[in-house]
Amino acid sequence: MTTIYLIRHAEAEGNLYRRIHGWYDSLITENGFRQIEALRRRFEGISIDAVYASDLYRTKTTARAVYEPKGLPLRIDPGLRELNLGEWEDRTWGEMRHFRPLELDRFNATDPSWQAPGGEGFGQLASRMEEAVRRIAQNHPGQTVALFSHGMAIRQFTGWVKGVPPELWKDLNHSDNTAVTCVTWDGERFHAVFEGDNSHLGPSTSTLARQSWWRREGGKAEDVNLWFRPLDMETESELYLQARQEAWLTVHGEGPEFDGEGFLQDALDHKARSPWGVTCVMRGSQPAGILQLDPERYRKENAGYIPFCYIMPGLRAQGLGVQLIGQAVSVYRPLGRDKLRLRCASYNTPAQHFYARYGFVKIGEEQGSRVPLDILEKYIGYDR
Repeated sequence: MTTIYLIRHAEAEGNLYRRIHGWYDSLITENGFRQIEALRRRFEGISIDAVYASDLYRTKTTARAVYEPKGLPLRIDPGLRELNLGEWEDRTWGEMRHFRPLELDRFNATDPSWQAPGGEGFGQLASRMEEAVRRIAQNHPGQTVALFSHGMAIRQFTGWVKGVPPELWKDLNHSDNTAVTCVTWDGERFHAVFEGDNSHLGPSTSTLARQSWWRREGGKAEDVNLWFRPLDMETESELYLQARQEAWLTVHGEGPEFDGEGFLQDALDHKARSPWGVTCVMRGSQPAGILQLDPERYRKENAGYIPFCYIMPGLRAQGLGVQLIGQAVSVYRPLGRDKLRLRCASYNTPAQHFYARYGFVKIGEEQGSRVPLDILEKYIGYDR
């Protein structure tokens, strides 16, 4: 009998930034590394003969929890990849909810006929996973194997093992990041032992504990997922200036005078360099904030600069700001940038805590500024 542990990757950027990441190669978050450490402790007393992972960064990184302590090589199998989401890749869930609500509903219901343009359907995913797991099991008779894969991939494979018909795929459980599922292989058939066990995680490290989309009880509000569009500086400059002024007064009070003309000129310059230079953050059909990007400053240092990151007052303290960081990553990573940089007033305690929570560290202080500003940086490369 072969024992197989199927382990979902640790929390990754898509989970945190609320973006659609199937084959998109996203990174592990700060909380994800805490989950990996908890997973390492869980497997300390479990004998493992081989470790496999999909070829995506988030599974290979999570697999370190098992293969490194046990001195095993990591074997790569692309068959363990997540659902290929085609044209949906790296879009936000908020965009899909706003522009493609019926298609998103079909996806959320695991409709057997659903398929993202240029991607896979759920049945194709189950077949690909079954083929990969069966092949691996046949290569390890009588051994114990750890396979690092993805949430939807493990969910569909588990449904196949249990013989769940397509019309009931919607009832399959969702698993937490680093949750463990166990099946056995008797040489002919797979048998489910347990699924989706996240007992090694506490409430502070569990990803699902902070989200609502997976809950089934009636009346549970859907998570707030934002989307982004370029701000029209000809018709929406007042929206930009109001946001800038509110942020300035909130942080600096009546001290240094607000320079609206200077901020507006910077915005026009940044907009001229990139369509995403000034972005309107949207919640449904309503503006929710502003994100400003300057691709030129720090370009020689391979960093993408964020001059302004703003959530409207009524939407603060809801965990939405990190989705703006995700948008900046989505813009700058394709440009080859491996760092994000921004400036933050040293006495802006809420913002300092927010940025520190999501991996920004102080690397210096702005010289010649009207107010004391720390320069903060977050690494977004793949070689951590």
